Amino acid sequence: MAWCEGVEAPRLLIAPVPPISNKGEDIIRNANTEGCLLSLRHPQSGKPACYLLREGYLQELHWFKQSYGSWFLGDYVCEDGSLYISTPVDPIFVLLPIFEEARMKKASDQGVFRQLEEILYVDGYPGYQHLFSVAKDTMNTVCEVKEIGSSKFIRLDNSRVLTWLCCKVQHLKATLLELDKNYTAQEERKTLKDVIAILGEYVKDEPWLTLLCGHLKLDIEETRKEATKTMTGQIFVEDNSESCHTFQSKVENGRSMPSNRRQSKRPKTETNSQNIKDMFRKVTRKGTS
Repeated sequence: MAWCEGVEAPRLLIAPVPPISNKGEDIIRNANTEGCLLSLRHPQSGKPACYLLREGYLQELHWFKQSYGSWFLGDYVCEDGSLYISTPVDPIFVLLPIFEEARMKKASDQGVFRQLEEILYVDGYPGYQHLFSVAKDTMNTVCEVKEIGSSKFIRLDNSRVLTWLCCKVQHLKATLLELDKNYTAQEERKTLKDVIAILGEYVKDEPWLTLLCGHLKLDIEETRKEATKTMTGQIFVEDNSESCHTFQSKVENGRSMPSNRRQSKRPKTETNSQNIKDMFRKVTRKGTS
């Protein structure tokens, strides 16, 4: 839990602690332990979205807002009752659209090889340049790599993307079966459609969902119609929340997030207050606690 410094007043942020990494000094140099906010394009919508890069791990920022509320933090009061939660996200989801654009594929032509530094230069989004170490560690998963002298050139490869997506499908399927026993009673085909619906929040229909559905022998139009919104494993505030969505805002890329800023002291009132742990509950596919 940490303070998130905003324009008007501090905000409350809950973020997971990244695991101990042995990835080397490059990541430590490029992302300090406090983390930095990055404005990147959302992989599905293409709209600006806010992410947190912390110790080499990329996290997606979500914003929750209740109609009325404040936070009691020790002897201090945070008047803004909104809450920011960061959740880990596979950086390949975020990098996939720019890798796709960078290869400049046309018809039967597979596209061109380009250097990673060039690909990460995205007009209007300098935050991608902070992802160099992350992209360097993950590009082999979905890209073909060629070395010329001391330089490396990469090009997105559809077959590797499909393999990666199939791994995601198997992982999500196993997670759904573990979190919600209702999935064990339904047909595998129906579960696959729900998995596709989840992936559809982070990848575009063309070409990736179409490619994946073709491989799984699913009709993408039928999947769109029948797939229900799956909420398994997500965390929401209580039912009277005003809004809940991915945080989208313009931020200063690379901006540090202090972890212990305090607001001016105010009288503490305990009337009708709630413990922060009581504000959350797990929501299964059926919407039950």
